[in-house]
Amino acid sequence: MPTIYHLFIINPGSTSTKIAVYRNEKLLAQNDVRHTPTSGRIWDVFDARLAQIQSGLDVILPKGGIDAAVGRGGLFKPIEGGTYAVNERMLQDARANIQGEHAANMGCAFAQAIANEWNIPAFTVDPICVDEFEPIARVSGLPGIERRALAHTLNMHAVARAAAEKLGIPYHKSHIIVAHLGGGISIGPVRGGRIIDVNDASSNGPFSPDRSGTLPLQPFIKLCFSGTYTEDEMKKLVMGKGGLVAYLGTNNLIEIERRIESGDIQGEAIVDAMCYQIAKEIGAMAAVLKGKVHAIALTGGLSHSRRVFASVKKYVQWIAPVMNFAGEHEMRALALGALRVLRNEETVKKY
Repeated sequence: MPTIYHLFIINPGSTSTKIAVYRNEKLLAQNDVRHTPTSGRIWDVFDARLAQIQSGLDVILPKGGIDAAVGRGGLFKPIEGGTYAVNERMLQDARANIQGEHAANMGCAFAQAIANEWNIPAFTVDPICVDEFEPIARVSGLPGIERRALAHTLNMHAVARAAAEKLGIPYHKSHIIVAHLGGGISIGPVRGGRIIDVNDASSNGPFSPDRSGTLPLQPFIKLCFSGTYTEDEMKKLVMGKGGLVAYLGTNNLIEIERRIESGDIQGEAIVDAMCYQIAKEIGAMAAVLKGKVHAIALTGGLSHSRRVFASVKKYVQWIAPVMNFAGEHEMRALALGALRVLRNEETVKKY
């Protein structure tokens, strides 16, 4: 009989934390823990949120308890992909917010706190800071500014694995372009299980529901020094008030598609332009793989849209088969990463 593992999964967000219990690959229970307080520096609210997560675990705890705690990983030092045991160095770097403050920085600390209570291992899988760039991909065009490998790594690795499995290709031999289409858009080539290039969803690439993506530099520089906006306001224009929000007043694609069905010509034009930019970025990443692409995998919330999927597919299906893994698969990806280690299919990594 195969060994049964019960895994507690923790995925922190800005105002809530998704928690779940898996029995091996099967989801047993899940909950969305809404936090109070909902604002403040992340480590100032850590203890309050941990108590709420522990209460949430009590509600979904399986008989016999849990065998591992798995938290989403945040902005640590750049590391390669894989499953990592939580250790003190990771916790220190998470608390120092060394690459920026992000709710996911708390994931490893939540997992370690639960693990200490149950005397079980704590893991994190494919954190946001995963950096598998080739050296050539780092060069930006201006010394002192380097291209960064910050992306929706956890979901991208999970979808690339799923696509390779569906194609019957070993993951370590696969060439998959993954387009994570959500509030932010990350598009990257996953070659042999490594994301060797990707746009920075906070700075460039296609525009998204609330982000501007790559902008023409000369007009943007002029706007920065126009005196019309403060630095903080400029940052929000790029990330938070750009993209669909800037053009159409909302980041809700479902609402925009209803408007299109009612004859909103501008809405249709802007959504088509977003899909056009997504396809252009996929084409750029096909060039990174020198045209050797087994599949193009779309994922993230926008991939639920038939309009978006069909529009992007129309542009890129000549490159490779286009597959749809709509939605986010982060909770399952965290569980599967821990399972591979517990089953000795993969060696746990040390941070």
